[in-house]
Parts: sequence; structure tokens; C-alpha cells
Amino acid sequence: MNTTPDPVQQVSEDLRTALKSLMRAMRRDAERQDSGLSLLQTMLLHSVGEHPGIGVAELARMQQVRTPTMSPQVKALESAGLLARSAPDPQDRRRSGLQLTREGQARLEELRARRIDWLSQRVARLSPDQLRQLAAAIEPLTIIAQP
Repeated sequence: MNTTPDPVQQVSEDLRTALKSLMRAMRRDAERQDSGLSLLQTMLLHSVGEHPGIGVAELARMQQVRTPTMSPQVKALESAGLLARSAPDPQDRRRSGLQLTREGQARLEELRARRIDWLSQRVARLSPDQLRQLAAAIEPLTIIAQP
């Protein structure tokens, strides 16, 4: 019986642990920012910003939640003046696309700036050699993230 761990499995486990810790720290910081938005609502703003005109059902599929879960979140963002619906689709009158409002775009830019600042502060803690290693890891991490 071979007790030597498979290098791919070991790196996979170490990566999973590191990413889980990083995501927890990012969530804790996001909660401390008190933006008035839930994590899901923040993710929705990001998604609509990346996919203007997306419908609620498509957004729910993208976020891997059911449409009845998504609808109140979208309505809350509309009520807050962060999202707006476009005119109904002429082919399907039930469907209207979602767009960020000016205020929604401004809030999204503010959230992104905060996240970049938060991450930059932590990346700045690294030694020059660690920074080079992290930079070299970005391309492989991007490949891993692709479906």
C-alpha cells in the first residue's frame, strides 16, 4: 500500500483550504463594511453589471438559486434604486431585462474599490519572492476556475 500522497490531490486539498480561508476573510470584511447589502445582493449587482439585460430566471440559474428565491432580492435592489427593469421583451412579455441604475453602478464601483483595497493591503504583506509566486499562480488559477 502506497502511503505517499498523490501530489495533485495534495495540492488540490491545500488550494481548497487556502481559498476557503480567503473567501471567509473576504466575507467577514464585506459584512464589516456595512454596505447595507447582503452577500447575495452584492453578487447580483456584479452579475447584472457583467450581463446587462439579464432576466431574473437567468440570474437565478447563474447564481444557482431558485427563481422564487431570486425575485425578492431583485425587488429589494430595485426598491433601493440600484437595479431597473427594461421594457418587456416583445417575444416574451413576461421577461424584462435587468440593468444597473446610475446609483447601482456607483455602488458596484465602490464595492469593487473596497475589495481591491482590502486585497491589496493583504498582498502588500508578501515578500517580493512571494509576490512573484502569487503573480505566477494567477494564470493557472484562472484556468482551474474555467468550467
